[in-house]
This record gives sequence, C-alpha cells and structure tokens, in this order.
Amino acid sequence: MCDMVYNIIRIYYQVITSCNNKQGGGGVQMKTEKLKRQKLMVEKVNENPFLTDEELASMFGVSIHTIRFDRAELGIAEYRERIKNMAKGKYNNSPGVENSAEMLDITIMQNSVCVMHPNDGMTFEGSNMIKGQYIYAFAENVAINLIDEKSALVNVANLKYKKPVFVGDKLIAKTEVKRVKDNQYIVWVKISRNLNEVFRCKFILESVQPGLS
Repeated sequence: MCDMVYNIIRIYYQVITSCNNKQGGGGVQMKTEKLKRQKLMVEKVNENPFLTDEELASMFGVSIHTIRFDRAELGIAEYRERIKNMAKGKYNNSPGVENSAEMLDITIMQNSVCVMHPNDGMTFEGSNMIKGQYIYAFAENVAINLIDEKSALVNVANLKYKKPVFVGDKLIAKTEVKRVKDNQYIVWVKISRNLNEVFRCKFILESVQPGLS
C-alpha cells in the first residue's frame, strides 16, 4: 500500500515537473524570439525608414498589434513621424529660403508634399510681394530632393507664374516624378495657396557625379 502511494506521488510529481519545464521552456523561447525580432526590426527600420507597420508585420509573420507593441518598447516612431523626421533632415534649402520650408511627406522617386512660409527677406523693396526667384528656388529644391541625388542639374525648366505671392501666404508644393530614363528625371512641381495654384514647373533633371566635367 505504501509502495503504491509512493509511486502515485512520484508519478504526479514527474507530471507537474514536466509541465512546468515545458511552460518555462516555451516562455524562454518566446522571449528569445521576441528579442531576435526586435533586434532585426531596429536594423530593418534603420536601413529603410519607409517600412510601414503592415510591411513589418508581413516581414516577421506577426500581427500589426505586435509590431506596434514592439515599436513602443523600442522607442521607434510611427511611419509618418519617421518620414517627417527623415524628410526634414534630407531637405536642403537654397540660399535665401533658409528655415522657410519644411517637408511634410515624401516617398523618394515618387511624390512629396512640402510647405513654405515666405518672409520679409524675399520681397521687392517697399512691397510685401515675394520675388519670383524664391518661388522658383523652392520648386527646384523640392524637385531635386525628391529624386534623392547627391548632385543634379536642371536641363530644362518649363515654368509658369500664375498668381502673385505675398508675405504671410502658406505655399504647398506637390511634387511628382513623371518619368525616369537613364540619369534623367522628369519632375512636375505644382505650388498652391489655399488650394489655388500660383506656380507650376516641369523640370528635366540630370544627375551628375561630382568631380566630372
């Protein structure tokens, strides 16, 4: 009788121990997979900040909610915030329009949206009307930033000033790459104020390698 009770207790103990080991092992395995996923996520986002939560979820075979929890733990900003931060860092102003323009959204080699706030330093003397050269410089900047080339020249610029611009206006530039052939890019830039177009330009840009003549 005692032997029977002992055997039952021993078997019960073995079953409980086995279950605990399996649960503990599973927990460790899940934690290890999570750490690996998060490490890879940091690498992937650093390589390509344009990755969305949906793309990351598909890449790692997990749910979008899991990706969002991972981002929160890792301190990785959401897609649009990453793009805005990257765009601000990538946007290069021309002399005369420093600190007046900001990239709002950009998909390299596709399209972008940028805002500009003309200031007093861009006006004709004794007037609050903005000189056309600053509007053109704004358009050229957003076009070149969109193709993401270290250096590029304007081969052709077919432009049209449609309405005057004044200090205090908020200008929105919508830019789109229409065609790419070899090292040439056709880029459209349309600038509007309160949904009314004030300027448009069709650029043919050519990328060049620095140091080559």
